[in-house]
Amino acid sequence: MLLKQRLVQASLLVVCSLGWQVNSMAQLVPEPDANIPRLANGKPDLQGTWDFRTVTPMQRPEELGDIAILSAEEAEEFEAQRIELLNRDNFTDTTTTGDYNDFWYDRGNELDGDRRTSLIIDPPNGRIPPLTEEARTAQQQRREAAELNLGIEVRPLAERCIMGFNSGPPMIPSAYNNNVQLVQAGDHLLIHNEMVHNVRIVRLNDTEHRDVPRKWEGDSIGYWDGDTLVVETRHFARDTAFGNSSANMNLVEKFWRIDDDTIAYEFTVEDPATWTQPWTAMFTMRKSVEPIYEYACHEGNYAMAGIMAGWRRLEVQEELGLSPED
Repeated sequence: MLLKQRLVQASLLVVCSLGWQVNSMAQLVPEPDANIPRLANGKPDLQGTWDFRTVTPMQRPEELGDIAILSAEEAEEFEAQRIELLNRDNFTDTTTTGDYNDFWYDRGNELDGDRRTSLIIDPPNGRIPPLTEEARTAQQQRREAAELNLGIEVRPLAERCIMGFNSGPPMIPSAYNNNVQLVQAGDHLLIHNEMVHNVRIVRLNDTEHRDVPRKWEGDSIGYWDGDTLVVETRHFARDTAFGNSSANMNLVEKFWRIDDDTIAYEFTVEDPATWTQPWTAMFTMRKSVEPIYEYACHEGNYAMAGIMAGWRRLEVQEELGLSPED
C-alpha cells in the first residue's frame, strides 16, 4: 500500500533530478570506519569469507520508475514482496519441468542495507541499458543453438560446470552459494568464489594486461586508490558467463572496507558490442564465519551426455517419421 501511494506521488511530482538521487544514495552508503582492519603495509585488510546474498533486484522494477530509495516502511513492504515473488514453492508454470523447491535456495531474505530498489546505480533508472542490434542477433543465435543442442559448446558455462552463474566476473547475488573468499598475498589478490570453486588471481604489481593465454575469467590487474582496491579485467576467452557480455568486455571492480563486518563492492561493465552504454552496480558483502565449501557441480557433468544423446535420438526419430513415443 505504501509503495502504491509512493508511485502515485511520483507520477504527479516528476521532480526527482539525477543529482538528488545520487546525493540521496551517497548519504545512505556508510562512510568507512576510521579503524578498519589493516595489513602490516597499511593497506585495508579485505581478507576473509564474505556473504553477498540479498533479495534486492539487480534491476529496478519498471513500475517503480524513478524511485531509487525506499523509506524504512516501504522497504519492509518491498522486501516481503520480493521474498514472496522469489519463493520457488510458488512456481506454477506447467510448461516446464520446474525447479528445485525453495528449501534448496539461499538467496537470503533481506534487502541491501541502503534500501535501494536496484543494485544498479547507473543509469539512474536502475536498469541494464538496451542491447545493441549486434548483441540481440547473437543472443537469438545462441538461443536457437541451445534449443537444438547442436553441441556441448552451445550449453551455458554454468551448466557445463566451468563458471558459476554468480561468480562472473563480475560477482552478482543469485540463488545460492553467494560466498567469496578474499586472500591478500603480497603482490596478488585471490578471489575464490564458492560457486563452481573458481579462483581468480589479481596481479597488484602489473600495469599491462596479458592477452595470451586468454582465460574464462579474463586477465585481472589491481591497484589501490586510497583505501579502495580497484581491479580491472579484460581479455576474456570468449563470451563470458555474465549476461550477454562478449570476450571484449572491460570490467572495473572496486572493493572497500566499511567496518569489521562489511565490504562494499561495485562494478562497472563496458562492452560496446553488447550494451548501448556502460553501467554500474553496487552492493555490500557481510563477513561470514562459515568456510568456503567445495561446490560439486555434477548435474552438468552427468547430464550433458544425456542431453546430447536424447536430442540426437529425437532427430533420428524425426528423420524416420517416428513420434517421440515410438
